Amino acid sequence: MQNRKSSLSVTDLCYIALFTALIAVLAQISIPLPGGVPLTLQTLAVPLAGIVLGPRRGTFSTLLYVLLGAIGIPVFANFTGGLGIVLGVTGGFIISFPIMALFAGFASTKSVKNPALWMWLILGALVNYAVGTVWCMFAAGLDLAGALAACVIPFIPTAILKIVLTGILGPMLRNTLMKANVLQPEGYSQRKEAQNA
Repeated sequence: MQNRKSSLSVTDLCYIALFTALIAVLAQISIPLPGGVPLTLQTLAVPLAGIVLGPRRGTFSTLLYVLLGAIGIPVFANFTGGLGIVLGVTGGFIISFPIMALFAGFASTKSVKNPALWMWLILGALVNYAVGTVWCMFAAGLDLAGALAACVIPFIPTAILKIVLTGILGPMLRNTLMKANVLQPEGYSQRKEAQNA
């Protein structure tokens, strides 16, 4: 019984694979903005996976994404991949994606009007930027001011925009898929199997 509860169903694996592919596709989309800093959809897709799939499946989908990129499959932004990217200057942002998805997953059952949704999304973004900045300091030999200038300050407007978009689109997409019976809550398959056993 315990193994059944902790394991992933085939349906769960399909959800995870689908969102891993979605993150990889959205990572290639870059929208230029007036301030000169492009809006890349990679960090929009990661918390979206957490909200739509829930904390466990969302985290697994981003872990799979990071692992695929690390072994050389070009799933990162600009069709890049390889351990060199993960260990490079921006690697801290990439390795903290699963944490970002996990935090967004904690908000998966919240509505747009619930402050907890926004708290988890903001916290996930802050962790992503904190890990990315510290990693950049060591990888590029920068001081804190230099790392913030390179990795954080120019991207604050787009980060705010992505949090707002994720907070609005995530619950809408999750609710729509659940109403259409395309998506089931985490653990649904295991509960159903337990009832039929």
